Amino acid sequence: MRIGLMASESGGEPGGMSEYISHHLHHLATEHQEALFDPHVLHLDTIFFAILCGLVVLIPFYFAARKATAGVPGRFQAFVEMLVEFVDEQAKSMVHGGTLKFIAPLALTVFAWVTMMNAIDLIPVDLFPWIARQLHIDYLRPLPTADLNGSFGMAIAVLLLVFYYNLKVKGVGGFLHQWITAPFGNVRLSANPLSWFAFLLLALVNIAFTIIEYVGNTFSHGMRLFGNMYAGELIFFLIAGLGGTATVAGVAMHLFTGTIWAIFHILIVLLQAFIFMMLTLVYIGQAHEHH
Repeated sequence: MRIGLMASESGGEPGGMSEYISHHLHHLATEHQEALFDPHVLHLDTIFFAILCGLVVLIPFYFAARKATAGVPGRFQAFVEMLVEFVDEQAKSMVHGGTLKFIAPLALTVFAWVTMMNAIDLIPVDLFPWIARQLHIDYLRPLPTADLNGSFGMAIAVLLLVFYYNLKVKGVGGFLHQWITAPFGNVRLSANPLSWFAFLLLALVNIAFTIIEYVGNTFSHGMRLFGNMYAGELIFFLIAGLGGTATVAGVAMHLFTGTIWAIFHILIVLLQAFIFMMLTLVYIGQAHEHH
């Protein structure tokens, strides 16, 4: 459970609880970030834990596939097969008219990867920062999905896949035609100059709404995951701080609220991963539709 392993430190740090939370919200970065969007700054902890979670997911799945048998499966193989079948059914229901050879494994990878990253939030709040301090690392924030760079990075990757499938399914001409005709359609051109003016005007309106749609989808895709995990992380910090009050009531509340929230947060971990996977399938499914 993500109860403060060393929560007593929160009461001893200068500034108390606010300083404790502020310290834990700092990333191990290449340099200090001056703006909300700064491409020159890399959050090394987000990159490290995202890759680590990817390996933790892919390596067991790889060996499960290598050791899969046609007979009675073992427990882990049965679990993987159930998960694969579940995700495959979701992919079939969302993506029509396209092959699932890549899309279904993509959805499975997204679900398992995001679940594993979210699950870091269930590890004691001070464990990884304490290990980092032993290595003379002052700041470490291990939850990749509570970092805008992590959640929006995945959302932008999905957007690029949406563009790819639009071009693959509809071709360049069909994709460009969609930009100037959706969502309001367009007028039929004729010898009348007014029809050309109306065509161009409506095309510009359609292009503007298409841009808004793609930007809005990508923003909501990344922000939904980030917002939920960031809020959950803050609550864990507050709960961990209760243990630093050095009172019987504080420690009791720390243990009680930490246990309750950790159990409830398991649902959030799985639900946010499922929602992120489903939105990925929805957007890729829309790329397969012809307007």
